[in-house]
Amino acid sequence: MSGFEISPATISATHVIQRYGNGQFRIADTVYDGSVIVFPDHAELWAAYTGNAVSADHLAMVIKHADSTDILILGCGDHFTPPPKELRSTLKEHGIVLEWMDTGAACRTYNVLLSEARRVAAALIAVE
Repeated sequence: MSGFEISPATISATHVIQRYGNGQFRIADTVYDGSVIVFPDHAELWAAYTGNAVSADHLAMVIKHADSTDILILGCGDHFTPPPKELRSTLKEHGIVLEWMDTGAACRTYNVLLSEARRVAAALIAVE
C-alpha cells in the first residue's frame, strides 16, 4: 500500500491510523479499501464517497456510540468543502461535536486526540 505514512506517537488505543491514500487506509495494521469510520477500539468500512452527501443517516454508527464519543473528526476528501448545515446540529443533539476538515488533516487530528485519550471517532472519506 502506498500513500501518506503517519508516524503516530505511542498511543495506548488499538486503532491508530497509520497510512492513508490510494483509496485505502491502514489502521491497526489492517488495510481498508474505501471510506471508514474509526473508533479507538475498532474500525469499519463506511459507505460515503463525498463530503457534500454526508447526512446524519450516514453517521448512525457514530450516533449509536454517542455515550463514548465526544468529538467526531470528519475527513471530507481531498479538499475542504463546507459541511451540510443540519449535520452539526444533529450531532450536537447527541452530545457530539463535529470537526470537519480534509481527510489528511482528519487522520492526523484523530491520532493526536487519540494520544490525548480523548473520546474521539473519525469518519474518513477515502482519497487517492
